[in-house]
Amino acid sequence: MDFPFLGNKDLLKLPKTAFLSSREISPAAILECYDWATRERDKGTCVISGFHSPLEKDVLNFLLKGKQPFILVIGRALYKQIPDLLQSPLKENRLLLISPVSQTIMRQSRQSCFTRNNFIVEIADKVVFGSLDEKGSLYHLYLEAKAKGKSVEIIS
Repeated sequence: MDFPFLGNKDLLKLPKTAFLSSREISPAAILECYDWATRERDKGTCVISGFHSPLEKDVLNFLLKGKQPFILVIGRALYKQIPDLLQSPLKENRLLLISPVSQTIMRQSRQSCFTRNNFIVEIADKVVFGSLDEKGSLYHLYLEAKAKGKSVEIIS
């Protein structure tokens, strides 16, 4: 991996399940995603995500309550100061932060999010979509993942 990172790089050797979700999702689907996150946390699954959309952030909060490893891929430069909620998992050696974009980008843009999400799908073994809309920006990633023979799941 040639990208800037912080944390436990050995997590890349684990089977990884990507979680991606669009911003638009029904309340019933949100609850199904919470149940999914709880099950994955309890199983100890290594989840990789940008944890950027509101639902992805909620999933991160579920994962933070466990002890499983997770990988956070950000669509901007690495943090100059690690957010408080990530400090414990980093110290516990169960977190890897990766930035596959230029380190001059201080805010996520549409292009950097696209780069981030492509990277996530590329290195994941399984890809889970919290919700998927054929007209949404994640749909092409769904098609790519299927074309590459990855295990793909759509929660809602």
